[in-house]
Amino acid sequence: MQFFKPVNKVKAMTFDLDDTLYDNEPVIRQAEAALAAHLAEHHPHAATLSPRDWFNLKRAAIRLDPRLASDMGQLRKVILTAALSGKDSSTLCVEIANDDSHNSQLKQEVEACFNCFYDARSNLTLAPDVHQILQHLSTRMPLIGITNGNVDADKIGITPYFDTILHASLTRPMKPAVGMFNEAAALLELPASHILHVGDNLVKDVMGAVNANFQAAWFACNRPMDLHNEPVSVLPHVALSSLSDLAYFCE
Repeated sequence: MQFFKPVNKVKAMTFDLDDTLYDNEPVIRQAEAALAAHLAEHHPHAATLSPRDWFNLKRAAIRLDPRLASDMGQLRKVILTAALSGKDSSTLCVEIANDDSHNSQLKQEVEACFNCFYDARSNLTLAPDVHQILQHLSTRMPLIGITNGNVDADKIGITPYFDTILHASLTRPMKPAVGMFNEAAALLELPASHILHVGDNLVKDVMGAVNANFQAAWFACNRPMDLHNEPVSVLPHVALSSLSDLAYFCE
């Protein structure tokens, strides 16, 4: 554990999830593979789309409704709706995902595709030491999750440790925007200066936390923690050697 700034008494913690509690990249790869297999079996036209085609649909969706950049689930449903309906990026209409008059069969097909991806996206097992430290911390102070992703917290077994988990959405801009940090502080009824946010991303987590007047602990489980390889604009208060270091702040 390496300190960069003095740390106030920690009365609560907030946690990023992806790449902090578990390595998210292989999980997303397996989810993309599951979706590709589903499309190949049920929607051969969509299965022929190239990575560039999918990127163009994503870009078009966000251009039409920038809020979608903060809602990974809704964004994927909009892109799938466009792909399954044969729309290209120039004719994509974001409203089709929420339009009750739209083809009900298409909606069902989109839901089936999304559920295929989402089930695989949440098919992961946390390391025993992660469970151990979260359990230890949760008996000593309130914990809140703050994530830009949409993992199913119930399925991966972390819900019991957290008072609540805030997910970025159409109405909750993703980190590093301070909105979810401020919401967490309000729920905790604590000064932000006594909350420690734990996350892997030095922009989304560390800078976002510091901008919200939180304290920041940097921990990445998916890569070597070398500040020389990171986009550093704001230093964390502390860099952890492991999540177990957090027990120090309970003493």
